[in-house]
Amino acid sequence: MKTFITLLTFFYAVAPQLFADDHSKSLPVESDYYPITTIPLPSGEVIEVSGIEILPGNKVAVASRRGDIFVGEGVWEDEPSPTWTLYARGLHETLGLSWRDGWLYATQRPEVTRMKDRDGDGRADVFETVADDWGINGNYHEYAFGTRHDKNGDIWVILCLTGSGGADDKSPFRGWCMRVTEEGECIPTGYGIRSPGGIGFNHLGDVFYCDNQGLWNGSSSLKHLKPGGFQGNPTGNKYFALTDALGPQPPEPESGSRIEIERKRVPDLIPPPVVLPHGKVGNSPAGIECDETNGKFGPFKNQLFVSEQTHSKVHRVFLEKVNGFYQGAVFPFLEGFGSGNIVARFAKDGSMFTGGTNRGWGSRGKSPFSFQRVNWTGKVPFEVHEMRVKPDGFELTFTQEADIKTLADISSYTMETYTYIYQKGYGSPEVDGTVPVITKAIPRKNGKHVHLQVDGMVKGHVHELKMPGIRRKDTEQPLLHEVAYYTLNEIPKK
Repeated sequence: MKTFITLLTFFYAVAPQLFADDHSKSLPVESDYYPITTIPLPSGEVIEVSGIEILPGNKVAVASRRGDIFVGEGVWEDEPSPTWTLYARGLHETLGLSWRDGWLYATQRPEVTRMKDRDGDGRADVFETVADDWGINGNYHEYAFGTRHDKNGDIWVILCLTGSGGADDKSPFRGWCMRVTEEGECIPTGYGIRSPGGIGFNHLGDVFYCDNQGLWNGSSSLKHLKPGGFQGNPTGNKYFALTDALGPQPPEPESGSRIEIERKRVPDLIPPPVVLPHGKVGNSPAGIECDETNGKFGPFKNQLFVSEQTHSKVHRVFLEKVNGFYQGAVFPFLEGFGSGNIVARFAKDGSMFTGGTNRGWGSRGKSPFSFQRVNWTGKVPFEVHEMRVKPDGFELTFTQEADIKTLADISSYTMETYTYIYQKGYGSPEVDGTVPVITKAIPRKNGKHVHLQVDGMVKGHVHELKMPGIRRKDTEQPLLHEVAYYTLNEIPKK
C-alpha cells in the first residue's frame, strides 16, 4: 500500500508535465519548417551586418555599418566554418550592396560607389564614385539605403531626414528617393520619406521601402516608391526648389487628419500598402526581400519578407493591386534571430541570408551583431497563404487543406479595425476602432479557400483578423500563425 501511494503521488506530480510536454511536442513550431543557422563572422571584427550580396563562385559579400566589407566562402555548409577575406575598409556606413558586371556597388551615406579587385588578391583596389548628388552634415540619422540594380540598371537610394525630423536641415534632398543610373545621373524620383529602414523590389520590379513610426507616420509601414509619389512626410518638400524633375511643389497635408482624408487633398499621396502595427508586428522594420526562388524556399513564391530590427524577426507580406494601388496583409513568419535584423538576401538555392545589429535601439536578439541563414526543410507549414479583399469581405487561401467545418464556423474568426492619426507629431495610438461582423464563412470543397463575408469594412483602416478556430484537415493542428493585418486602402468594385 505504501508503495502504491508513493507511485500515485509521483504520477500526480509528474504526469501533468509529461502530458503537457507531449502536447507541446505534437504542435509544430517555426523551426520545424525554417531552422536558423548561425554563420561565424571574422574573429576579432565588429561586423554590424548592413548589406549582403551573393557573388559568383559561391561567395557572399557582407557589409558592416562601420564601413567594412568582407567576402566569405563556405557559408552554405550545414555547420559553416567560412573563410573570410577583407574586401574593403574605411567606407561610410554601407547600407546596400549590388554586384554587376564585375563591380561591387555600395550605397554609402554620402554616395554610391563601385569597386573592383583588379589584381586578384581578394581586396578591392579600384574605387569610383558613381553619384553623390545629395547632402550630408554628419547627423546620426542621415541614413542612405540603396537597392540592387533594377531591370534598367539603376540603383534606388532613399535618404533619411536629418535628425529624422529635418526641420532645420540644409542637406539637399533629405527625405527624397534618388535613382542613380549606370552613367552616374542622379534622378529625383520620390519624396515624403522620413526614416527608412530598408528598400527592395517585388517580383515585378516595383520598389518598396519601410518607413519607421514618427513624424507624420502614425505607425511603421511598408510603402510603395511609385515615381513622383508623395510618401507622407512634407518636411523635405522644400527641396522642390532644387529641381523641376517632379513638377511644382504640392500642397501640404493637414496635421491631425487621416491618410484616407488627405488622399483627396494631396493627389500624389500614396497610401501605405501595408501598415505594420506598432508594437504588434514590430517597432523597427528594415530590409525587404522578395522570394523569387521558384519554390526553393517553400510555398510563398513572389511574396515579400521584411526584416524587423527591434523584435529580431522576419515578417511575410502578401500584396495585391486594387484600383491601381498596392495593398495587402502582413503575417508573422520567423523569430529568434541572434540580433536585430536589418537585411535579408535570397540565394539561388533558396537560402535566405540575414544580418543585423542591436546598436541604437537594442533588440530582442542579445548578440551585438549577427549573420545567419534560413533554409526550408521541405515541410509545408499550415498557414494563410494569401488574403485578398473582395467587394463584400475577404478571401483566404491556405498552404494546406483545412478542416471544412472549422472554415465554415464564423466563431473561428474575430476581426477589428483601426487607423492612426496623420499628424506632424510623433506617431499615433490606434484610433477610430471598429468591430466588423463576419456574417458568413463560405469554404470551397478543397479546403484551401474560404470567403469571409464581412459587414462593416472600413476604407483606410487596418483589418486585424484572428483565426484561432481553424484546424488542419483530419487533425487538431491550428494555424502556425493565426493573425493577419490587412491594410484596406481600396475596396474593389466587383
